[in-house]
Amino acid sequence: MVPTHTPEEMLARLVAFKTVVGHSNAELIAFVKAYLDGHGVACRVLPGPEGDRFNLFATIGDPTRPGYVLSGHVDVVPAGEPDWLGDPFALREVDGKLIGRGACDMKGFDAAVLAAVPELCAMNLSQPVHIALSYDEEAGCKGVPHLLAALPELCARPAGCIVGEPTGLTPVLAHKGKAAVRFSAIGRSGHSSRPDLGKNAIHALVPVLAAACTQAEDLQRGPQDDRFQPPWSSLQIGTIAGGQAINIIPEEAEARIEARAIDGVAPQDVLAPVIAAAGEDVSVEWLSSYPALALDRGHPLAEMAETVSGRKALGAVSFGTEAGLFQAAGIPSIICGPGDIARAHRPEEYLTRDELRGAFDMVVRLGQRLAV
Repeated sequence: MVPTHTPEEMLARLVAFKTVVGHSNAELIAFVKAYLDGHGVACRVLPGPEGDRFNLFATIGDPTRPGYVLSGHVDVVPAGEPDWLGDPFALREVDGKLIGRGACDMKGFDAAVLAAVPELCAMNLSQPVHIALSYDEEAGCKGVPHLLAALPELCARPAGCIVGEPTGLTPVLAHKGKAAVRFSAIGRSGHSSRPDLGKNAIHALVPVLAAACTQAEDLQRGPQDDRFQPPWSSLQIGTIAGGQAINIIPEEAEARIEARAIDGVAPQDVLAPVIAAAGEDVSVEWLSSYPALALDRGHPLAEMAETVSGRKALGAVSFGTEAGLFQAAGIPSIICGPGDIARAHRPEEYLTRDELRGAFDMVVRLGQRLAV
């Protein structure tokens, strides 16, 4: 029997897979592949270098024609907060709210796309619809670069990409780029009464931290783009760790620092003065990086997204997505998905039944627009 699921049923299935960022998504990908196989959809599972995480790329229609990618990630942030009123990985409905980790960010979009597969398969598409599911987006879009590297073997260069991050189904033309770096210092432990016999790892990080604070202030007086809030590129020290006790010289210390850059500014350049401040005792490791997104309001993809969503495009958002990576690969991209980003990464994360159905309808309208 050919498998079919309503959008709500599909969302429940996806939420039940505990695909926390940095962990395996193999079971979810296997479920999706079996579902797509059941509909005769050409599907490739693309292993990442981690060995236990996978991207998936599927095509409905002729892959030799330029088509449109519907892109979503399947990883979620952890759900260890005590404020959940039920199992975060068992979808439940309360007053029209479909509650579960990832329901909004962004398994709701994934569920809408997958639930629409039977309808898309029944259409005579003049251009294909591609489904791209990626891993570890929450760690800085780590999966998508491997998917993009394989794309030339999978299909003709797509005419456009819609990334389904939660925007209230309003097309978004631009977002900031992001880069993150880990600074690590190794010292020499000892009793705090004899600092001359040890080497303080936290002290070694101080020039880096000071440079980060200075750069964060300087950026506010740098290039501005009023589409964003704030309108400048930003930098922050996200985490810092080190030391065991106040009377022990710290042997290890680490700080993680991220930059978010407006269009026209490379996030790596934002971090350059901080990296330059790292002394010989500090190691520097790039954790993630993706570029800003900028799509012209007059681009045909913007017009298509407005048509299928029924909403006028919004200039920009300050959060980032894999859309910048698709754009850098020569694929025009836009963001448009169900829900509100303010609900993401919080206890009792939810997507309303109407929002989920709205996303499903948008995908069907996209297929209808491409149908002969």
